[in-house]
Amino acid sequence: MLLAALLLLSAACGSRLPESAFERRPTAPATGGGEPLRIGIIAGATSPVGGGALTGPRDGAQAYFAALNARGGIDGRRVEVLTCDDGGSGVGNNQCVHDLVDDKRVLALVATTALDYAGAARVSRAGVPDIGGQPLGTAYDTYPHLYGIYGSSAPRTGGEPGWNGVLTGGTEVYRWFRNVHGARTAAVVAYNQAASAAYARLVRRGLEAEGYRVVSEQVDFALPNYRAVAADLREQGVDVVFDALDTHGNAQLCEAMDAVGVHVTAKVTNVQNWNQAVPADFKDAPRCRNALWVTGASRNHDETAHPAVAEFRDAMKGRALSQWALEGWAAAMWFTDAARSCAKTGLTRRCVERFVNRPQPYTARGLLLPVVFERLPEPPKTRHTCLSVARWRDGEGWVTEGGDMYRNCATVPQLEYRP
Repeated sequence: MLLAALLLLSAACGSRLPESAFERRPTAPATGGGEPLRIGIIAGATSPVGGGALTGPRDGAQAYFAALNARGGIDGRRVEVLTCDDGGSGVGNNQCVHDLVDDKRVLALVATTALDYAGAARVSRAGVPDIGGQPLGTAYDTYPHLYGIYGSSAPRTGGEPGWNGVLTGGTEVYRWFRNVHGARTAAVVAYNQAASAAYARLVRRGLEAEGYRVVSEQVDFALPNYRAVAADLREQGVDVVFDALDTHGNAQLCEAMDAVGVHVTAKVTNVQNWNQAVPADFKDAPRCRNALWVTGASRNHDETAHPAVAEFRDAMKGRALSQWALEGWAAAMWFTDAARSCAKTGLTRRCVERFVNRPQPYTARGLLLPVVFERLPEPPKTRHTCLSVARWRDGEGWVTEGGDMYRNCATVPQLEYRP
């Protein structure tokens, strides 16, 4: 089995085509019928974390390109979307990169959602722009030609992530709950597992930097006792709960909180859980369910009065609505805007990247907080950061809180950490 795995990895290396191979694509007439533009999407549809956990960005991007093709494509050229399921593994990811970059010769990758982006270095060496990917690891703060959906200020030279292995994280979320809701005591709940515990430590540092009293709770991953955690949250008088748990763990924690009578201002979850599955996932925890809050860097997908959100939702009919799907839609829009900017000079990878690397921030028609790519020589100490905030309410869905996200801003510390 080991030999077979090594052979598979060896075969996945393949040959890398030079950038010049993509510089002379024929230009299609405006009336259509030109050579399709091949775009690749990598998503772990069969990953260990669950079938639908990593497919939201893919679904949103596919919906965008389908709507775009119905309107005539890009300058008369249809976008051909090629998807690849990497199974959530590094081996599978390398194989997807080999298939899409070397064999299918895609112009770009869009809305990548890789649990283990093992092929990131190969994408970068091939000079393939990867636009609007979800930064589940450190690849988008490490390699050139990779552009995560939230931007980056790191040098991205292909060596260590960030600044010689150092990344930064802001405290805007903790400040918002402190200033707006008067929260003073926060709990951080994590598994006794390395990645969960490391993330929890970063959250604790951010909370302490914003003046909170922090209660740390650890759950045994194999034999979790959520009742004991919930009972301690009640005894400690916790105002707000943050966690480093998966959706299943969040639901169990919420059930335990309801069972022992924990009342909190907010049970804060992450953007991956910002979806329409809340009534099903938290069906046995009505009180906690209606205390769920999310924060992020994109406009609430339930904000139906916004024209760009309305367009997204209309195109997504029949597909699951989620914040990740909206961000995948925005990633596809980003690539499209970049490709259209090349009408006069010719559509090449270099031209697409010139648009993405321009100093003007990108907002995807108001769906994203301003995204920019810098290459700062040192980690920033502070940053003026804005925030999108929503709360779940039965019968209403995700309700936007805190006003418009472009005005919901603060200058906050940037804490250094090593991933």
